[in-house]
Amino acid sequence: MSETLETIQDYYKRLSHLHSNDGTILDVELGKSHFNISPRKYCDFKTPYNRRDFYKISLILGKGWFKYGPHELYIDRPALFLPALNIPYSWVCDTNKQEGYFCLFNQEFFTGSQTFEPFKKTSLFKEWSKPIVFLDAEQLNLVTTFFDNMFRLNNSGYPLRCSAIKSNLASILHLALEWRVEDVAPQDQSGSLRMYRLFDELLHKQFPLDSPAYPLALHTAADFARQLNVHVNHLNASVKSVTNLTTTQIIKRKIFEEAKNLLIYTDWNVAEIGYTLGFEEPAHFNNFFKKNAGTSPLKFRHTNK
Repeated sequence: MSETLETIQDYYKRLSHLHSNDGTILDVELGKSHFNISPRKYCDFKTPYNRRDFYKISLILGKGWFKYGPHELYIDRPALFLPALNIPYSWVCDTNKQEGYFCLFNQEFFTGSQTFEPFKKTSLFKEWSKPIVFLDAEQLNLVTTFFDNMFRLNNSGYPLRCSAIKSNLASILHLALEWRVEDVAPQDQSGSLRMYRLFDELLHKQFPLDSPAYPLALHTAADFARQLNVHVNHLNASVKSVTNLTTTQIIKRKIFEEAKNLLIYTDWNVAEIGYTLGFEEPAHFNNFFKKNAGTSPLKFRHTNK
């Protein structure tokens, strides 16, 4: 079974005929934070078997099948579904009655907020974690309250609704961890996945950065390969096979994410931020940031402070 990468723009185009009357079709501007939530009343169809470039969390009330990577998962009771970005999946309903919610959000929404910083070092949304958390009646009531709140806030004019939505979403993620998002057994993980996991843990262990006195130690693929005691080609091949991205792309994406956080949440000057992130010359950091953000670090800080 082949799969492609579905972007958040592709998703809205695919479902435009279903949402045309309820106002949920949105123009998602590239590079901008985006969140949306809907009831699961449009689930009487088969979703395509794709990877996604956006996060999606579903509260599933209804029976059906997930094809998740090489695995098939049957859902026969209330459950949370928290898939990894890099694993393709599809859903097929087994009954007509489908209820609950699903929310989706892009990487800018998730990575651009300190609210979600603790989750980046957990197994949530990781390729080696099991994506399903089954819920008992008490757990279902609790998690439904947070989804109800997010749906109400998303359709309100409350000026601080974005912050309030993030707080409710963070509560759901905390509950998922408390109720045990389990890892796939090591013997069921491929060698590439185990290597990627070591790289991912090493990458996220470096962040957040606390002081210009302690600059980023590992900032190239070769740095990580040396630390992991493997050849850089082996690391690159493993990361690419799991994520469809290069090791360098993932490192740069994380550095860019941290650069934005440091510009917004610290008073360090731009040269200090660049040096702390591994750029010896301020001009190199300015060029890197402008290439990724479309604006200079100073303009970004003035806009977002």
